Amino acid sequence: MAKSSDKELVAKASPALVAFYLSQQPDSEGRMIDEIWSWNYEKLERIHDYVQWLFPLKDKSGYNPNALVLNDEIVQAFRTDPLLKTRLQKSFKIMLRFYGFKCNEGNINNIQITKSDQYQDRKRAWIQPLNHNYLRITRILKCLTTLGLENYAQAFLKCLDDIYSEDSQKIGSDTYAFWKRAVEMS
Repeated sequence: MAKSSDKELVAKASPALVAFYLSQQPDSEGRMIDEIWSWNYEKLERIHDYVQWLFPLKDKSGYNPNALVLNDEIVQAFRTDPLLKTRLQKSFKIMLRFYGFKCNEGNINNIQITKSDQYQDRKRAWIQPLNHNYLRITRILKCLTTLGLENYAQAFLKCLDDIYSEDSQKIGSDTYAFWKRAVEMS
């Protein structure tokens, strides 16, 4: 019986955003989620209007007005539907690799985000003063927290704590404060 009500909840949520996440409908630019997931690092860096679709928030994006926003039904759908959660985790892990991190999942309560073997190379692409990826990271943390993956957001923030202690001059205290608030907001 619970499965039926979960499916009804998913169907009631924003059809376009849920359909995008379930590979049933493209984003506002005509791209399917699987296509975005297949992009190389250069494309993930160069194109800026996909992040709002992979990591939606309740607030309208100032950068991408075509991106859909979360409502209570969408939030509940992601929090209760295992497939939506799994697909959100996939988006997150793709971005982790982009930044040079990896996700180590012992179990749902033991998640660690650590530097990958590519970290030293990847950090050159984003650890720079006033880099736009800092805003992306804030969005990712906020989205994960809102959509029921708080444990992933907490693990990512813990990793970012270490990164900040190494590169605080390049990251800046304001950026770091935004990251912390994004996870504490739920």
